[in-house]
Order: sequence, then structure tokens, then C-alpha cells
Amino acid sequence: MSRIKPCVSLYSLQNEYLTKSMTLKEIMQFVKEHGAEGIEILPDQMLKGSPDISEETLKEWKGLLEETGLKPVIADVFLNTNLYKNRTLTHRESIDLLIKEIKQASRLGIHLIRLVSMVPYWVCEPLLPYCEKYDVAIALEVHAGMAFDIPETKAFIAEMKRLNSPYVGLVIDTGIFCRKFPRVVREYETLNGTSRQVFDYIDTLFEQGTDLHAVLVKNDYQYPAELEAAIQSEHDRMFVPLCDGYENYDFSVLDEYMPFIKHFHLKLFEMTPEGPEYSMDYKALLTYLHEHNYDGYVATEYEGNRFTLPGKPFVEKEQVAANQAYIQKCLKEIQG
Repeated sequence: MSRIKPCVSLYSLQNEYLTKSMTLKEIMQFVKEHGAEGIEILPDQMLKGSPDISEETLKEWKGLLEETGLKPVIADVFLNTNLYKNRTLTHRESIDLLIKEIKQASRLGIHLIRLVSMVPYWVCEPLLPYCEKYDVAIALEVHAGMAFDIPETKAFIAEMKRLNSPYVGLVIDTGIFCRKFPRVVREYETLNGTSRQVFDYIDTLFEQGTDLHAVLVKNDYQYPAELEAAIQSEHDRMFVPLCDGYENYDFSVLDEYMPFIKHFHLKLFEMTPEGPEYSMDYKALLTYLHEHNYDGYVATEYEGNRFTLPGKPFVEKEQVAANQAYIQKCLKEIQG
């Protein structure tokens, strides 16, 4: 039996936090009020001093958890290998940074770390003793544009399977399951000068059950004639590669990975007034997870904020609230 639990990535409310419209306490209270059970946090965004937070910050964090009753599900971690102008970090330096993150997660009461896409596979084995000691799993994010056919993702998955440890897994970002090209992206980028013909071509691909990434891979990254005809300017030519990251995978791509999946990001670009997200079929995904006995969290991750039109207000709170209402309704129908 599945036990799918609603969660919110606090990344979804980053503008509210950045502009000091909401404190971390207010954000967590807001998330609780809208029925989520858990939270996902980017410590270096919202916890001062991360990954070396003070005892005072830790005390405040634990107080917020106690006050809201929210479960601290996962910490989003980045491996900044380009800290220096003249070189990338050595293996040892990279591993030491991630050891700090594991120790911090343990202090925060978090038992799962999301490694951002493209973190190299060779960190896994050296980190395993620390994962086991501190009871913190590491999971690579399989993200749109960096999904299952990317060499770095393939290498991580091969190492994950080789180690076969409960402390090494995957986080799935549902941007790989777009069923339409996000409307808010089209509106925003059209305003920036991208031609209507480019988006019309991409929309046609989705109507055919495919996507730009799949077409480019099939054509060895040579633009097909239809795409060349759609490109009207040098701006279009520069923008087209950015559309590679909205993919249309079938859910069955997850079949072999289900035992390794630790967490889901429910990518959110635009909740519609009718209820569903414009570009994704969350209910179908949640049904798939239910049928595959998924026991874990699905986190609202709102990214439509970056496509807010000039002069329009940010609607992070409204979008997160609408998403949670819809997801919880779906879960009630699916799980009973």
C-alpha cells in the first residue's frame, strides 16, 4: 500500500523570503495551514551560517518544527566545485564539503539530502560511512534537461546500483513529465522577443506525444527542417536550447528505479483556475506512484515565479496553496 505524503519545498516561497515579506516562521506556518505534512529546505538559503549553523540557529529551527509539527523531510544541497577562479575543487575538497552537509542535516533532524543534478558519481562511496553514521541518505536529482540519458546521470545511477545501499538514491523532478509546454514560459519569453513560431513548433511536438529534447537526441542535435523554419532571428536561435529542458517522458521510465527513489519534486509552473497544473498531469503521476506502492513525500516546487511578467505581482503563496489543495484532493481520491 502506498503512503504518499504532501510536502512543500520552501524554495517555492523564495521571493517572499528574499524580500522579507515573510519570515521563515511565517513561511512554515503558512505551509502547515495549507495541510502539508513535511517541508523541504535549502539550508544555505534560509539558515544563516550553513553548513556551519550556530547553536542559536539550530535552537530556533527546532522550535519552529515543534511549533508547526512539520516533518523536516529533505535538505537541498549544492556542490560548488567552482569556488576558485583558476581550478575546480579536488575530490577530497568536494567530499569534505558534502560531509559537512551530512553532519548539518543530522543536526537539523533531516535524514535525506538532495544532491543537485550533475554531482559526480565518485562522491558516493567515500560518503557512505558518514551517511550510515549520521543516518542521512544522499539522492541525486534527476532533473529536466539532465535526466536519464545524460552521461553524468547514467554514471551516478550505475554507481548507485553497484553500491546498492539504502543511503544512496534518487530524487525525481517532475519537469521530465511535461504534457504541454508551460504557458507562463511562453508568455514571458515572447515578451523577451522569442518568436511565436518557435513555441508553435514545440507545442506541436507535445501534441504528438514527444518533446524538443527527444527530437534533438534523435537527430544527433541537428535542428530538423521544421525547427529551422520556425527560427526567425538570432535571438530565437539562442533561446531554443533553453527549451530542451521540458521533457515528455512516460511514467514507465521510473519502473526500474522505484526501489531507489527517495523523494519527488512536483514541478509547478502554473496552477489553473480549473484545478490542475497547466503542463503536467499530477493525478496520473500520483496514481502511478500509488500503484507502485510509493512510500514517501511529494513536494510542491513552484518555479513559475521566475516567469512573472513585468508589472505583475508574484503569486507564490497563491500558487503553493492551490497546488497543495489539488494534490491533497488527488491523494484523498487515490489513497482513500
